[in-house]
Amino acid sequence: MLAFKFRKHMTIVFTGGGTGGHFYPIIAIAEALDDLARSRRLVAPKLYFLAPSAIDPKALFENGIIHVAVPAGKMRRYRSAGSIFGFIATFFGTLWAVLALFRLYPDVVVSKGGYGSVPTVLAARILGIPVIVHESDAKPGRANLLAAKFAKKIAISFESAAHYFPKKVQGKIARTGIPVRKALMRVEAEGARQYLGLENDIPTILILGGSSGAVRVNEAVLSALPDLVAFANVIHQTGQANFKSVSELAQVILRDDPHASRYHPINFLSEMALQRAAGVTDLVISRAGATSIAEISLWKKPSLIIPIPESVSHDQRTNAYAYARTGAAAVLEEENLTPHLLVSEVKHILDNPEQAKRMGEAAVGFTDPDAARIIAEEILSIALSHEPS
Repeated sequence: MLAFKFRKHMTIVFTGGGTGGHFYPIIAIAEALDDLARSRRLVAPKLYFLAPSAIDPKALFENGIIHVAVPAGKMRRYRSAGSIFGFIATFFGTLWAVLALFRLYPDVVVSKGGYGSVPTVLAARILGIPVIVHESDAKPGRANLLAAKFAKKIAISFESAAHYFPKKVQGKIARTGIPVRKALMRVEAEGARQYLGLENDIPTILILGGSSGAVRVNEAVLSALPDLVAFANVIHQTGQANFKSVSELAQVILRDDPHASRYHPINFLSEMALQRAAGVTDLVISRAGATSIAEISLWKKPSLIIPIPESVSHDQRTNAYAYARTGAAAVLEEENLTPHLLVSEVKHILDNPEQAKRMGEAAVGFTDPDAARIIAEEILSIALSHEPS
């Protein structure tokens, strides 16, 4: 029976949406599924990604994942016209997802959460297709709390996340950690300075604002630039939308600065560039997305975490302090983010090599490097046992 299922091609649907934090763990799981299929000499399953946008079409293509566009709308936490439009978009998206899933009839749907996942998860429920939920954050989002009510399995990354789910689903919960892409589980220090154009014999700071950048962080970094480049290389992922304005303003700020060449703005770091940047960096400054924190922990680097305020994002502040409690990071609240304090915090870590070393060591074990494989094995197990209803 199992062989028959594989001859017909197992089909797996991923869904999740909004940010790279929802998207890139899916890529990591897809990589693990491919590895498992090859190691067990199985026909590789067909993979689909149902969400409003592809987010990173190149990553989907490289992993053989087909994107099927499914409309979805954000449901805001406050009353607004946007919530009404979001509800309408989600309603029609659910109808669209029912048709898409009926055509594909996957063996399992894997949800990473986010507003983009809601229509597909609801459609899976309607059609009786098994659902697996993965929650990256210390405080689960509403989409995954909804999906958890009928999910077969719930994977979490932070132990504290379990307390937010209903009692009746506690038996389905397992802590797996956050799936991280294979390329980003290792760093490449050799040749990295030449590749990135970095100056030797000074520290390197890597600034990550998330997949789309972070305007508030960018502003603080620009204001602090003359002080930062005075003692360090600065690799700054600005975000695609912010790159032009940040680069132009940086040129003005550093026009007469003798250390201007130490600043390296980049719109988006490819896997190879990120591997190399992580290999030579002495300190990572990052938002508190769970995927970003997982990657930093695997790099064993000290970090300064700047969470998005709780009024904007319900999860990042919780993530930041959960990680900081390990001793691997310091937290700088956005409301306190001034150029002077940013430089002060950076110097405090870089000027204390022993402390920086302890922070890097404390990062070990925060994320299970086998997370993607563990989840992929559960997906295969459920998919193989799925009988269409």
